[in-house]
Amino acid sequence: MTNLEKSILAILSEDARIPAKKIAAMLSREESEIKACIESMENSGLLVKYAAIINSEKAEDALVEALIEVKVTPKQKEGFDGIAKQIATFPEVKSVYLMSGAYDLAVLVEDKTLQQVSRFVSERISTFDGVLSTATHFLLKKYKIEGVLTEKEDFDRRISIQA
Repeated sequence: MTNLEKSILAILSEDARIPAKKIAAMLSREESEIKACIESMENSGLLVKYAAIINSEKAEDALVEALIEVKVTPKQKEGFDGIAKQIATFPEVKSVYLMSGAYDLAVLVEDKTLQQVSRFVSERISTFDGVLSTATHFLLKKYKIEGVLTEKEDFDRRISIQA
C-alpha cells in the first residue's frame, strides 16, 4: 500500500463523505490523482464500502443484534473458509470472522426479534455439516461503534471539591 493510499484511507475512515477535491487540498495533491487512487482502491477490493454509523437505539425500527460464536470441524481442502462463506451468504448475517479461542467463527447477525435470531441460529447455522456448537450473545447496548461514542456527554460528571 502506498503512502498516498494510507493517507486517503485515514481521511475516509474518519469521514467517508469528504469529497476528493477536499482530500486533494488536505494532501496537497491534484483532485484527479486522488480520484484515480480512490477508484483503484475500490477496484482492487482494498476499499470495500462506504458506510454510515447508525445508533440503532435511536432508530424507530431497531433490529435485534447478536454475536453468534460457532465451533466447527474444518473441512479438508477448505479449512474454515467453506463454512464461513456459506454462513456469510444469509442476509441476516452482517459479519463473519475467523477467531482464536474456544470458538472458531464469530457471526454478527441482525433480525427483527429475539425469536427470529434464535430461529436463524437453530434452523440455519446449527444445521450446517461440521458445526459442533454455537453460543448466542444478544447485544443489549452499544457504547461505542467503529471508534465513535454513541452518546455525547453534555456536562462534566466530576464532583467539585471547592468550598
